[in-house]
Amino acid sequence: MNKNYPLFLANEPESPNQDLQVIDKYTGEVAATVSMASPEDIDRAIASAVDARKPMEKMAAYEREEVLNHCVERFKERFDELASSLCVEAGKPIKDAKGEVSRLIDTFHIAAGEATRMYGEVLPMDIGTRSRGYSGKWKRFPIGPCSFISPFNFPLNLAAHKIAPAIAVGCPFVLKPASLTPIGALIIGEVLAETNLPKGAFSILPCRRDGADLFTTDDRLKLLSFTGSPGVGWDLKARAGKKKVVLELGGNAAVIVDEDADLKDAVERIIIGAFYQSGQSCIGVQRILIHEDVYDEFRDGLVEAASELKSGDPKDPETFIGPMISEKEATRLEGWIRDAEAADATILCGGTRDGAMLEATLLENVAEHLDLVCKEAFGPVAVLSSFSDFEEALDQINNSDFGLQAGIFTRDIHKAEKAWHELEVGAVVIGDIPSWRVDHMPYGGVKDSGLGREGIRFAIEDMTEIRLMVLRDLP
Repeated sequence: MNKNYPLFLANEPESPNQDLQVIDKYTGEVAATVSMASPEDIDRAIASAVDARKPMEKMAAYEREEVLNHCVERFKERFDELASSLCVEAGKPIKDAKGEVSRLIDTFHIAAGEATRMYGEVLPMDIGTRSRGYSGKWKRFPIGPCSFISPFNFPLNLAAHKIAPAIAVGCPFVLKPASLTPIGALIIGEVLAETNLPKGAFSILPCRRDGADLFTTDDRLKLLSFTGSPGVGWDLKARAGKKKVVLELGGNAAVIVDEDADLKDAVERIIIGAFYQSGQSCIGVQRILIHEDVYDEFRDGLVEAASELKSGDPKDPETFIGPMISEKEATRLEGWIRDAEAADATILCGGTRDGAMLEATLLENVAEHLDLVCKEAFGPVAVLSSFSDFEEALDQINNSDFGLQAGIFTRDIHKAEKAWHELEVGAVVIGDIPSWRVDHMPYGGVKDSGLGREGIRFAIEDMTEIRLMVLRDLP
């Protein structure tokens, strides 16, 4: 990890300043400084992306594939550096950091394959006498310059889910990484700068939110893809103008543990779902619904497992829970816990904070109107409740402003099908936690969880437009 990082504008590193301090989230010390983009820099980057539109579109599929494969190999070579930077800038436990680097590699590998699979279709036109003698065919074309805004919690892989499909289809882009965690995206920029992408194909521009308006409002950009909080995301959509908008927003993911579940297995998986990377995942387990016949046994097992999790320095391989992204966020979530406690909820384990460190916390008897249930906690906290009727449990999951993913631990295929058909979410995971994701699957939500889907093939659909050619037989 370097002490200073440039921004990337039209494929080139620039260091106009070193105004952004990146803090080691565990020690609180300055770990590195990063160059910040001005509104003028952003304007230049967008203009360069516009200039790169035709050169990017004209790249052969194998050339785009080669760029992505180069990234895969370089990420493998820089694996430890990437994991270490995540550990520092995001406070991510080193095991989770290594897992994210592996997913970064997977995401670019998947995109490399998709770069050569831009299929179209022959469309029969002779459906009646009027269209006799006509034929049609369509294929997808890149939509043009794209705007990407990525979050702090997966600084590598969630940036990759925007960057990799854009390269695969030939869309130039400008990316704003989260100011709290910009280094991972800048290392991706270092690797992209080694390739033969046309000038202007990419810009990676750390900047302050109040100076980044062009990412949203500039009509030269044809798509805005944002991952972050619902309040910010819906505001961006309202100001985005005519461009296409993809939003991957928050969640308060629920999981059902039915009476026939393997409780030991469910405990092991839900511990991961609720507390991996300190609970800072939009599909982290927040609501745990347990059948009343197994409630006590499952609760006791879960509390025992949560109480044994090691908190501390994310650089320690034994650490499971590191710091939250900031003391401010940890204080906010501690306040939600205190509010629930004041409303007669029971804290089963955890509940205390030290700076940005918040213990793994489980509660029961939490009223549904409280923040810990109806809002996104985004930290190492989950709430337990019991149910007797499976359909009522499904209704309880749907009683949320969010709808990202849900998990169902059941052996009953009929209940699994019912959950899939009735839950208002983007994905239902049977036999596992809602936090499970593989990077080629369609990923996204409904309601306040956003619109559109990520996952390389599905992101490609948003980054391309269908163009039809109709051919009339000449006399």
